[in-house]
Amino acid sequence: QSHRRGPPRADMAPEIAAAVGFVSSLLRTRGCVSEQQLQVFSGALREALAEHYKHHWFPEKPFKGSGYRCIRINHKMDPIISKAASQIGLSLPQLYQLLPSELTLWVDPYEVSYRIGEDGSICVLYEATAMKPLSSYGVLTCKNQMMLGRTSPSKNYIMTVSS
Repeated sequence: QSHRRGPPRADMAPEIAAAVGFVSSLLRTRGCVSEQQLQVFSGALREALAEHYKHHWFPEKPFKGSGYRCIRINHKMDPIISKAASQIGLSLPQLYQLLPSELTLWVDPYEVSYRIGEDGSICVLYEATAMKPLSSYGVLTCKNQMMLGRTSPSKNYIMTVSS
C-alpha cells in the first residue's frame, strides 16, 4: 500500500543500547559494582526497556510517548532501574548512592539524551538521522556540545565507543 522512501526503523536496539550503556557507566564509575554484575544489570535493563517501550515506539513521530519512555530519578528511583538493579542485589539506598539524585533520560527514536540536575544542560548520548539510521554511537559530552554549539555539523566530532 504505502511505499515510503526508506521505511522508518522500528528497531529500538541502538537507542536502548545507548541508554543502558549510560546507566551502566554511571554505576561503573563508583567501582562498587563488578563487571559481571554490570553485564547482568545491562541485560536486565535492556529487556525491561524493550518490553516497556514495545507499544510506545513511534519512529514516524519520535516524540509521541516521550514522557512514557522517559527514565527518571528525582529523589525517587525509576522502577525499571530499581528492578534491574535488584537482579544484581543492589538495594535502593545503594542505588541512590551510585546514581545522581536528579536524572532524566529521554529515550526517543533516533535520539537519546539526558540531563543531570533539574536545570543542568541536556546532553545527547545517541543521535541517528532518519536517512542513515546505522550511524555510529555518538558521544558528545556537555563540554564539547557547548564548544561546538548546536549548529556546527557534529559528525566530525563523533567518537565511536569500543566495547
